[in-house]
Amino acid sequence: MNIDLTGRRALVSGSSQGIGLAIATELARSKAAVVVNGRNPDKTERAADSIRRQVQDAQVTAIAADLASAAGADDVRAKVGELDILVNNLGIYGAKPVFEIDDDEWRRYFEVNVLSAVRLIRHYLPGMMERGFGRVMSIAGESAVATPLHMVHNGVTKTALLAVTRGFAKAAAGTGVTVNSVLAGPTRGPGSEELDNPNSLIQRLIEPVEIGNMVVYLSSTQASATTGGAIRVDGGYIDSILP
Repeated sequence: MNIDLTGRRALVSGSSQGIGLAIATELARSKAAVVVNGRNPDKTERAADSIRRQVQDAQVTAIAADLASAAGADDVRAKVGELDILVNNLGIYGAKPVFEIDDDEWRRYFEVNVLSAVRLIRHYLPGMMERGFGRVMSIAGESAVATPLHMVHNGVTKTALLAVTRGFAKAAAGTGVTVNSVLAGPTRGPGSEELDNPNSLIQRLIEPVEIGNMVVYLSSTQASATTGGAIRVDGGYIDSILP
């Protein structure tokens, strides 16, 4: 399947490293014009340069802003015009005993993992609906359907992200716009070699590019009948038939 995203404009939040950078790279490789985002200006520009080195004639813009805040979202909206593809990749995680997660930390996780996506979808989805084409994806993970005891706050917010995405998919019904979640499994990154991965059916860590490949497909016209779903790229890690 040859996917050509020429003429499409994409924003990937939290894309200065890791899965987000891989997603942005693969979108650029498929000829979309990509906006890379991160909080640190230097790191965000280095990410854009990385894409330019890997992808000939890549159309890449770096915008540094904290999308976990309303002010950061306003800043990005002021600098980025209409979008065809929105990828909500921004997220935080960390292990902590559930009884030690205080109110402030709960709020911080909700702001970063849920509200950052809500603000962007709320702004960009109506324009996509008016034009009759758009692709919105939110990157979740296995914790969204299998709450981990050591990261309850992460699991709860990722579960909420699935519901948010499904709700906006309903709002876009019949418009030609698709809205989906992507359930990423344990993925290679700094320190990932230490991950315990007993349930993986592929018996290895997922490569970030494999998440990027799924996002490219969901961004395409070939995925026009896939919406409102939680699409798994988990290597069979989630031990259920359905999410």
